[in-house]
Amino acid sequence: MNLSRIISGTMNWGSWGANYSYKEISELIKCAYENGIHSFDHADIYGGYTTEEAFGKAFKLSGIEREKVIFISKCGIMYPCEKLKIDVKHYDYSKSHIIKSVENSLKNLNTDYLDSLLLHRPSPIMDIQEITDTINYLMDKKMVKSFGVSNFTVSQMSLIEKHLKISFNQINFSLTNYQPMFDGTLDYMQINNIKPMAYSPLGNFFSSNNKVLSEKIEKMCSKYSCSQDQILINWILRHESKIYPVIGTTKKERIIKSSKVEDFEIELMPWFELLEASMGKRLP
Repeated sequence: MNLSRIISGTMNWGSWGANYSYKEISELIKCAYENGIHSFDHADIYGGYTTEEAFGKAFKLSGIEREKVIFISKCGIMYPCEKLKIDVKHYDYSKSHIIKSVENSLKNLNTDYLDSLLLHRPSPIMDIQEITDTINYLMDKKMVKSFGVSNFTVSQMSLIEKHLKISFNQINFSLTNYQPMFDGTLDYMQINNIKPMAYSPLGNFFSSNNKVLSEKIEKMCSKYSCSQDQILINWILRHESKIYPVIGTTKKERIIKSSKVEDFEIELMPWFELLEASMGKRLP
């Protein structure tokens, strides 16, 4: 599966964020596609179980062929909201729920298949054999083309991989949330040929008060004639595990900027300067 180098995350396109109309979402889809971003990240719960349906209607308006894009979705979180009247948020990885979630995603996205299905978060009581049987069933039925996880630790990935090949793990990774480089997460993925996706690739940079990091990034913006978010995403691309950033923007101009992050490459020493500034101390 050929992911675009940047993945467009849809979580904030609907009622959890911009609350765009079908036409506005369609324009956002076309903007991403026309700028080389053909992979779209979803989850069943986004918008309280409404955003996938809105995207599906908008995608039809876009006129783009289904085979030209990548649809990723996630399942497993049971989220209390208007559409799901439950008392407590929890995780459900039973065969019946996974299949129902995929069927709903296919219906809402107006497609016959998902290019990849991810388990949204690990459950402390997930039945690995039941998950394995369910994913194999969905792949045999050609409802899902590949399988991955999200927010899984090294031990949790290892547990799954005793039964089932993981193609992706979507993790929280950025210049300000760099722990996966040091806790073995990215190492494990490289060793086992698991492609990393990174959500929240801008981290908390814009809400933090790290003046040293801000000054260094501003200097790099001048050097490379780019924006701060382009520096933050380019820093991620430099890692050898070939991370795919999932951008969460709802703005066309930022989608366009994100599509151009490979136009330059942060050099070795400046890359470490940014890391040191983010850590607030020298590397060991």
